[in-house]
Amino acid sequence: MKQVPILKIDGITIGQSLAIVEYLEETRPTPRLLPQDPKKKAIVRMISDLIASGIQPVQNLSVLKQVGQENQTPWAQRAITSGFNALEKILQSTAGKYCVGDEVSMADVCLVPQVANAERFKVDLSHYPTISRINKALLALEAFQVSHPCRQPDTPAELRA
Repeated sequence: MKQVPILKIDGITIGQSLAIVEYLEETRPTPRLLPQDPKKKAIVRMISDLIASGIQPVQNLSVLKQVGQENQTPWAQRAITSGFNALEKILQSTAGKYCVGDEVSMADVCLVPQVANAERFKVDLSHYPTISRINKALLALEAFQVSHPCRQPDTPAELRA
């Protein structure tokens, strides 16, 4: 599909964010990104899927090109707002310091870039205090600072930190 991310590792090429994270979890399980507890693991996967499959795809460049330049911001705002309304409700019952309890998980890995997209499209995050609080806590961690979308080599100049 000519999309990112792609990870070339261990002699294979893996596409799609969640497949990459799951492979890394299985082959390099430290630090863990999926809880051992099956119920918590299901919640992490549910939140990750909500973000990666339910919110993020409608903001891909290929989709935004289809809606036209003048409609891109309102289109993305509607998609993010709809997804964040659902996500905020879920996180109110699952969150500790992070999305699911007090350990960083795959859900958190999905959350930070989606909040960056929300900021890019000027979504009012004041309606999402749990999402905002978790994002702030994650951005205090070095791993999230250096991997933030605004710090990637292929980030357009106007979106760089």
